[in-house]
Amino acid sequence: MTTRLTVAQALVRFLAAQYTERDGVRQRLIGATWGIFGHGNVAGLGQALIEYGDDMPFHQGRNEQSMVHAAVGYARQSNRLSTHAVTTSIGPGATNLVTGAALATVNHLPVLLLPGDIFATRVADPVLQQLEVPYAGDVSVNDCLRPVSKYFDRITRPEALIPAALQAMRVLTDPVETGAVTLAMPQDVQAEAYDWPEEFFAERTWVVRRPGADPTELAEAVGVIRSARRPLVVAGGGVHHSRAEEALAEFARVTGIPVASTQAGKGSLRHDHPQDVGGVGHTGTATADELARTADLVIGVGTRYTDFTTASNTLFQGDGVRFLNLNIAPYDGHKLAGLPLIADARSGLTELTEALQLHDHRVADAYVAEYSEDKERWEQRVDACYEAEEPDVRPTQPQVLGALDALADESDVIINAAGSLPGDLHKLWRARSRDQYHLEYGYSCMGYEIPAAIGVKLASPERNVWALVGDGTYLMMPTEIVTAVQEGIAIKILLVQNHGYASIGGLSESVGGERFGTAYRFTSEDGTFTGAPLPVDLAANVASLGMRVLRAKTVRELREALAEARAADTPTCVYVETETADTVSGPPPAQAWWDVPVAETATRASAVKARELYERHVSTRRRHL
Repeated sequence: MTTRLTVAQALVRFLAAQYTERDGVRQRLIGATWGIFGHGNVAGLGQALIEYGDDMPFHQGRNEQSMVHAAVGYARQSNRLSTHAVTTSIGPGATNLVTGAALATVNHLPVLLLPGDIFATRVADPVLQQLEVPYAGDVSVNDCLRPVSKYFDRITRPEALIPAALQAMRVLTDPVETGAVTLAMPQDVQAEAYDWPEEFFAERTWVVRRPGADPTELAEAVGVIRSARRPLVVAGGGVHHSRAEEALAEFARVTGIPVASTQAGKGSLRHDHPQDVGGVGHTGTATADELARTADLVIGVGTRYTDFTTASNTLFQGDGVRFLNLNIAPYDGHKLAGLPLIADARSGLTELTEALQLHDHRVADAYVAEYSEDKERWEQRVDACYEAEEPDVRPTQPQVLGALDALADESDVIINAAGSLPGDLHKLWRARSRDQYHLEYGYSCMGYEIPAAIGVKLASPERNVWALVGDGTYLMMPTEIVTAVQEGIAIKILLVQNHGYASIGGLSESVGGERFGTAYRFTSEDGTFTGAPLPVDLAANVASLGMRVLRAKTVRELREALAEARAADTPTCVYVETETADTVSGPPPAQAWWDVPVAETATRASAVKARELYERHVSTRRRHL
């Protein structure tokens, strides 16, 4: 039996029939499609989405990059078991996908990209927006997506869709390989009819596996843990992807081993779990970073060990420190010359816990007392940062977070990605649930927060979803506010105005760049941006896009506005101006270094001094072999 459909119609029907299953729970793999239509997809995928609208929900986007961010937010909130597709026209619509695709792939989060492409038949050549490549007739701008995709194919014949679509689903559901998947769709092929076998449209369930540990690797792992005096767990995003939070909590309870977290892994343990010691690395807590410096065994669980986590390989300084890496991906499991334990995070932690219980293994009471006391001292520092003795003055950024922290419960999700907020949040935020803390810091992409909040809200409509946005990020990509208003998606935006790129401004100053080009100010006579702050009214801009705005000028007004926004059932923004970029931070300084190379030669005193400090830090770097 066959059915005659266009390629685009066949693809939409196929996608609507794909499911994932893990731990006996089954759900749709492609929950919806986002799209902006142009000549490259309007008559193909656009028509197909109308034809099969009952089977495939559709969301109208305003920017192609932000549509990918929304899909990624949905995928992360869905534990990578469900995602969205994104369709664009050819040309700039397609190339706008590249940043979002890179973000998805860096963070191992699935998203399906369906950009239009030039004519496969070459009957019209060049077409509008086509990039002509004299040395290669089969290249289009979509080839920019190859290096940022985990799977790429161009569908130049109708029958080629069948193997390509199946491979795309395989990669999307593979916990090791998942990321951005691109099927480039030539506009003529999209509209071409073909007799499709009915089996192509049958429901398929892709089982997301939980591989256990190899017995030899498991035995070695148990041995090194039992021999360690000062072990430390570094929990990464893989803990969340695996839904291994309870297994990690049990492992920590049984063994007494403290758990530090990366940006992606924060919330793996609740903030009040006895073994939780907070963020680790450049933006980490003093408690976690001191434990890291003196650890003799680092147990990485689902982490990629980025330079923020390792403090550019200056953090783990213990004599003879070893690494045990529990990771489903062999590539990450072998990092830092570590002992690999290749397994699903939940499976591996459960097996470790059971094996260690057989030996009644637990770290020394003195070690537990040491980190518990340090944790309490850090919590007191957090309280001091959050406290506002004068409620009728303009808040600092930590006080803004403190006001939200006091209001939030387990149902709230906070989303952030770039600027000075990630550092403050990693140090200070008290995560109350496994998925409350949603920081995209693998790619640290400005503009991620608002569209990702929409994706999270679509995945968890019962949750309070907050996009925490600085003015720099807001100006990058506010357009999906219109989508939230259009569809009544009741996200909450906390918009912090601090007049510039606060994070990079501070970094610039520390490396001898003197905050050049980082403040949002008028230019001075010498051509630098050191004049008065720009009279930009971001709150008015938000309102012009249709969202309700609550302005807060003081700590007291901020608390009231946040409570009102949290109770709202419509998209709502709280706008607050904090101190200027020069004084925006206020939390404890970085507890570990981060390598940003400093000019080796310079005449300006700030750069010379920064280079001297840089060389002292570089001298502490070590290679773990």
